[in-house]
Parts: sequence; C-alpha cells; structure tokens
Amino acid sequence: MGWAEVFTRILGSDVSVEIRAFDGSQAGRSGADVRVEIRSPLALSHLAAAPGELGLARAYVSGAIEVHGDMYTALAAFPSVALNDIPPGLRRELAVKLAGYRLWWPVRPPEVEHRPRGWRHSKHRDSKSISYHYDVSNRFYEWVLGPSMAYTCAVYPTERSTLEEAQFAKHDLVARKLGLREGMRLLDVGCGWGGMVMHAAEHYGVRALGVTLSRQQAQWAQKTIAERGLADLAEVRHLDYRDVSESGFDAVSSIGLTEHIGLAQLPSYFSFLHDKLVPGGRLLNHCITRPDGRRGSRPGKFIGRYVFPDGELEPVGTLVSAMNDNGFEVRHEENLREHYALTLAGWCANLEQHWDEAVAEVGLERARVWRLYMAACQLGFERNNVQLHQVLGVRLDDTDAHVPLRPTW
Repeated sequence: MGWAEVFTRILGSDVSVEIRAFDGSQAGRSGADVRVEIRSPLALSHLAAAPGELGLARAYVSGAIEVHGDMYTALAAFPSVALNDIPPGLRRELAVKLAGYRLWWPVRPPEVEHRPRGWRHSKHRDSKSISYHYDVSNRFYEWVLGPSMAYTCAVYPTERSTLEEAQFAKHDLVARKLGLREGMRLLDVGCGWGGMVMHAAEHYGVRALGVTLSRQQAQWAQKTIAERGLADLAEVRHLDYRDVSESGFDAVSSIGLTEHIGLAQLPSYFSFLHDKLVPGGRLLNHCITRPDGRRGSRPGKFIGRYVFPDGELEPVGTLVSAMNDNGFEVRHEENLREHYALTLAGWCANLEQHWDEAVAEVGLERARVWRLYMAACQLGFERNNVQLHQVLGVRLDDTDAHVPLRPTW
C-alpha cells in the first residue's frame, strides 16, 4: 500500500481533493483543483505521534505536507479531521512502514510550537501568551489585516462590503451601542492596534484610553495616534487591563479580550469593568464563544499551541450570567457568526496576496500557521463550531439604565 492510500485511510477515503505522495502513489479525486502532497514519511510520523488535528498541523507547518490550491477548500474536504484517531491495526501497519524509513514517534514538532509555563492566567503568563501571538510583526499584520489593523470580527452591512468598510461598521456599531457622545470617556481593554480608540476619538470626540499586553501593538498605536493628530483625545498604553488605575469612565469596550480571560477569572473581570464605570455607564463585550455548553472551553491542540495559548471560549449564556452576577443589567445581545466567516475570508485573501512578503518577514513556518488557522476558523464559523457575540450591559444608576425605550443603533 502506497503512502497516499495510508493517508486517506487515516483521514477518510471519501475526499474531494487529489492526494499524491513522495513514493509516486495517488489517491482521492484525480485532477481536483486542490492537491495535497505528502512530501516525506515525516508527515505520517507526525500523525502517528499526535493523531488528529495537531499531527496534521505539525505535518503542514513543518513542510512534510504541502497543499497546492486553496487551503479552505482542502480543509473542507476533511470535515472530521479533528475527531479522527488512528485505529490500533492501522497504527501497527504504520509502525512497520515507518520503521522501514527508520522513523518513529515522538517526532520533533516545529520550532514555532508554544507551550506556556507558569500559573495559568497569571499576569506573567498572560503577557507571554499574548506576546507570542501578537508580537509577531506589525508589518506582517498590516498585510493580513489591511489598513484598519483590526484583528476582530467585522460587521458587514452587505455581503459585498469590503473588509475596510466592515471594520469601520464594526467600530461604529460598538460606538453607537455604547451611546458615545462628545466629551465622554471610554476605556478600551485589549485594544489591539487602537482601532476602537481612534474611531471613538475621531468620529465621536471621546477621550479614549486603550490598553494592551502587546508591546508592538502599543508602539504602533501610539505612533499612528500622533500621525493622525488625535493625541489630545486618544491614548494607548502597554498595560494589563487589571493595572488600569483610573475610573469614572462613561463606557467600556472589550473587543476580543474575553477569549484570553478564562472561566475562573470571569467574575473578577466583569466586576473590575463594572467598577470602572460611572452609574449609567455601558459595557460592550465582543468575543468568540462556544455554540453551547456541552463542549470543552479550551480550544483544540493546534489553536492552543500555535495560535492562542491559554485561550478559553465560553457559551454566551455563561457570559451573560457572569455579567448579571457582577453588577450589569444586560440590555442587548446578538450573534455575528456569519460576519466572522466573511472577515476571515478577507484576511485569508490578504495573506495570499502578500504571501512572499509574509514568508520573508516572519518565516515559512509561522506564515503556514496563519494560513492554516485562518482558513480553519473560517470553516468553523460557517459550520457553527464557534460563534461571535456582542453583549451590551449597563451599570444601573439606582434603577435607571439611561437607555432609550428601543435601540437606536
């Protein structure tokens, strides 16, 4: 049996892509638009050592597997990769074949794989985990994210809206949900490259403070704020949100931070943000969630080791309850799952457009990680494996929420 046939026995024989292996064997659909090339027996060694998505990811990131054609299409051809394991009989066959090449597991994982150390969600470990993902290269992120430098789900007015139009619409939706007006003070926790901070300052006349654990993000944001003449209203600090000393904010936005908080920390997180607000102040929490409470909160091993170390996703009901239990009255919630699939499609297209520059900037392995994870996430949002929710809460002024009878956004 050739290596291509072994590969399909592991991942599923009914695939819509062509599979070719280094030994000349072929499987799958001949002549398909996407071809998966098994370039080395190391590919099967990775899969034997870590059956499922982690082994497949290691094989691709290391270059033992190559995908010719669209990554999204390739992943869609293997809908149950993350659930598959290698049956004992096939493991024995694989062991014999690998022994012929003097290969066996464990095989060394790619250099970019990350395993955080220390107390989970301590300030030190959170700082290291955030730096691992976000302090890659501002130039790389400029190519992937586009001019908005917004690394969170956009809001598409129409399916034909551009990524930039959709990111503007997202920031403006958040601003309107928060009821921002000139002279207000906004705290943006996990502010990234400062997109929400600058939007609030430029379009609403709001004094906005953003904080991020990524030093490179803070440096980029500070420079851009100065270049855009917004320094009188906008500020971004390299700071853990837990170390913000100011209070009395009229509004708080948290766009893509809650995924890094962890279930055990949710009560203190929402309590902290509640105490930063004036009575009647609003919080808009925007984050990725699980579709229900039956699945584990921690992501798959590939995402956990190559993309978002220590990330945790909770169902929206858990977030709503945590907000309610820690001082907020929840006034509005919506699911933007389809919008994140469109956002990721835009990022994937940007990466492909700048592929050679991206590889030169961050290295082939890390560029491969981004290509794989963004295409996989696009598929995940389309298939309802993950969702994106915005939840609006208010710190009541006695019993007055200071919100209109019907939403105005």
